[in-house]
Amino acid sequence: MARYVFKLPDVGEGTAEAEIVAWHVAVGQAIAEDDPLVDVMTDKATVEMTSPVSGVVLELNGAPGDMAPVGSGIVVIEVAGEGALPSPSKGEGSGVEVNAPLSPQNQPEAPTAPTRSEAQKPLASPAVRRRADDLGVSLSDVSGSGPEGRIGHADLDARAARAPAPYPPTYAQRTGVEEIKVIGLRRKIAEKMQDAKRRIPHFAYIEEVDVTALEELRAHLNVTHADRGKLTVLPFFMRALVKALPAYPQINARFDDDAGVVHRHAAVHIGIATQTPSGLIVPVVRHAETLDLWASATEVARLAKAARDGKATSEELSGSTITLTSLGPLGGVATTPVINHPEVAIVGPNKIVERPVVRGGQIVVRKMMNLSSSFDHRVVDGYDAAAFIQTLKGLLEHPATLFMD
Repeated sequence: MARYVFKLPDVGEGTAEAEIVAWHVAVGQAIAEDDPLVDVMTDKATVEMTSPVSGVVLELNGAPGDMAPVGSGIVVIEVAGEGALPSPSKGEGSGVEVNAPLSPQNQPEAPTAPTRSEAQKPLASPAVRRRADDLGVSLSDVSGSGPEGRIGHADLDARAARAPAPYPPTYAQRTGVEEIKVIGLRRKIAEKMQDAKRRIPHFAYIEEVDVTALEELRAHLNVTHADRGKLTVLPFFMRALVKALPAYPQINARFDDDAGVVHRHAAVHIGIATQTPSGLIVPVVRHAETLDLWASATEVARLAKAARDGKATSEELSGSTITLTSLGPLGGVATTPVINHPEVAIVGPNKIVERPVVRGGQIVVRKMMNLSSSFDHRVVDGYDAAAFIQTLKGLLEHPATLFMD
């Protein structure tokens, strides 16, 4: 008689231990080879362990919920006869304790590769079968060194070493996980975005705008007034907001949903979403209605630099009544921007592209841009939002109207 110690194998997850989930056997129970012994759980999956021998269960080491180190003996099985003892092989985590030492004449001879008919199923544990699948090795092509030709991990290793690589190792495997603690400004941004999406029923509206005339005017002003600084598209959008918002006071507003009060503002304080090394910050251009194109551009540049340098004051970072957000050349086809709570609207110009359009029955190339926007549906109705964006569209497509009373 002999005592077989089943040791918890490395289940291939790279873990040092696994949790015992459930036993399928009890002390004193007779079991057969390949009967389920125990379920163990790693960080990724629950794995069923089966018995490599037949015998009677003598000991169960551990209760459900306990953690068992890889290589520790979790089941002791009494086996009858030498033939029932499997040869320990790499990765199987097995061990044998014999009651009396075997005499030299009783030592089993080195196993020879057994023959196996094609219809006969190769003998192997579930873990070995899974590993063979991962390696792309057919078990019918593997010679098992265990009892009755049982295939172990060492046999797979030997077969894989002889097999040619399925493809050249051109691409190296990447490993490692970087953990970044969400703290400081990044945490505040996350909280603000989550709060905005949780509290505000967003709806988006996207319209295309022909900015050919606007771009021509911008290029002309940058040449004729080069001494005043270079203009981007953003100051023109600010002027368009200033012109359009008086007719839509419910959009230039802040909603105190805790008190149930909408504050409609006469002044236009435009938040400018700005990317900084620390994350997204929204400095505020106050009283944009008082600024011309160049003054708007100068103030945007000043605030953006202060935000990126971490020198923007609390007053410069609060009190906006509507926000402009733009990714510039990365603006994409369309976006669905998140409203800067407690505001009720946000407008986002997308990138400008040349594409063919039909004008007067003719196909012509124009500079086109999609204008994306989001609104708080508790305060802004869909019709009003659409009318507002159409007003912006008209102002931008006919830029002379930006400067008319």
